Amino acid sequence: MVGHLDPQFLGIMDNIQKMLRRLFRTENRLTIAVSGTGSSGMESAFVNVVEPGDEVLVCVNGVFGNRMSDIVERIGGVLHRIDRPWGEVFELSDIEDALASHPEVKAVAIVHAETSTGALQPLEEIGKLCRSSGRLFLVDCVTSLGGERFEADEWNVDVAYSGTQKCLSCPPGLAPVTFSERAVKKLKGRESKVVSWYLDLSMIEKYWTDGERAYHHTAPISMNYALHEALCLVHEEGLEARWERHRRNSAALVAGLEALGFRLFAQEGHRLPMLNAVWIPEGVDDAGFRKALLDDYDIEIGGGLGEVAGKIWRIGLMGETSSRENIMTFLGALEALLQESGCLESPGAGLEAAAAEPG
Repeated sequence: MVGHLDPQFLGIMDNIQKMLRRLFRTENRLTIAVSGTGSSGMESAFVNVVEPGDEVLVCVNGVFGNRMSDIVERIGGVLHRIDRPWGEVFELSDIEDALASHPEVKAVAIVHAETSTGALQPLEEIGKLCRSSGRLFLVDCVTSLGGERFEADEWNVDVAYSGTQKCLSCPPGLAPVTFSERAVKKLKGRESKVVSWYLDLSMIEKYWTDGERAYHHTAPISMNYALHEALCLVHEEGLEARWERHRRNSAALVAGLEALGFRLFAQEGHRLPMLNAVWIPEGVDDAGFRKALLDDYDIEIGGGLGEVAGKIWRIGLMGETSSRENIMTFLGALEALLQESGCLESPGAGLEAAAAEPG
């Protein structure tokens, strides 16, 4: 490996920034990969633009809204949270009412793709509201980036963060982030230092974007190599084509699952194509089925988190794993296990329904 200040590596960093801007659909100068997993992206979003005493509205409809809330309180922000039942999304009126009740709110934070529930949150109108009222708009797109439409500039998103291991099909270890000029102005106008030295973007940006490239920390060089290659693959396929592939494959999987009697968990019309959450049927042993899938078929699916633990499965179709072959393999294995457990009399319906969907 070359050094983290080697001219060759600096060129790779430049290319990563250009490709990340295309991925986030933004012109933001401060668009980089934070050294750390997606959770470091979440922390960097808040610690850089929220100061002690700042009021923040956090929208919670799953695990990761809860984490946002925790971070706001840990760094001394004044938390105002609104909640929706898990699996549902927020209406614009929910945000409007909350801001009317708390007019001093400086930032609104929400999850675009709630990994714990499979719900896809509309953002465009909320972004307009935040921009027109002078508030920053912070968005978690860890699960959606690269697999579902995301428009940072068009939707007036000021801070967005993601992770590399979901729809980018890259090893975990970096967190793509983008900060608008409004967010950078807030960062540079702080009255107090960023509480995290490691995640202080006022220093990190000098390593990523300034001509002199001031040393801040030793970047994970091999991870950046991996992200560079993953982004090349994303853009070779094309974002629109990639989004459509995820939608088509999700439709096939859902058709197969519904033919087997499964019910989807997330709110109808607002479901993620890369993370398909379903209720576990009565009589099916959650942990036992997932263990059998892993041990006997080398297939891993996620269990429920938080208040839906033991109640739902989360079936990922992310990035390179979103393929018709994987769907048919999974449905075949699921049908076999359901039949073995006495929960399915005649296998084949799931595979047939999935195969009937356009490829």
